[in-house]
Amino acid sequence: MTPLPGRAALRARRAAGRRLRRCRALADGLELPVPFDAAELAERIARRRGRPIDLMPADWRSGLPCGLLISADQADYIVYVADTPPLHREHILVHELAHLLCEHHGSPSGTLLPHLPSALVGRVLGRTAYSEPQEEEAELLASLILQRAVWTESATGPPDPLFGPPSRTGRGRP
Repeated sequence: MTPLPGRAALRARRAAGRRLRRCRALADGLELPVPFDAAELAERIARRRGRPIDLMPADWRSGLPCGLLISADQADYIVYVADTPPLHREHILVHELAHLLCEHHGSPSGTLLPHLPSALVGRVLGRTAYSEPQEEEAELLASLILQRAVWTESATGPPDPLFGPPSRTGRGRP
């Protein structure tokens, strides 16, 4: 017997709700640097996990992922396109950090990095499609972290000429 379409939709909504609650809890559990800096956040997450995270700009051609998370025996490496504009670079770095926070598991290294021995590189996460569940979750968590960073900065920053002083709730401006 096949499940009814309504039940599949209900299961999908429930799964999305669980994912959102999980990501909110992860984002709320982070102490974000003010002003926000993804490299500083990476250092904080590395200390918390007791494992180094190296950020590595790279020159590579288009068609490859704009960011890669490579987990090796001794450290994790986030590789990103060197000439990425700063705002996009911050998002890429936070997206890859979100994979670490969510404890996602990538594909064996031979898939994306066939020239490196699998003993050296255990797993690789590279964005190939936004519709994959791990990519959706990492994107959601990255967005929540960056949203919190904006709210935190706006709550501690100078008054906005258009909206006035920050709200007292620390939840940003209207």
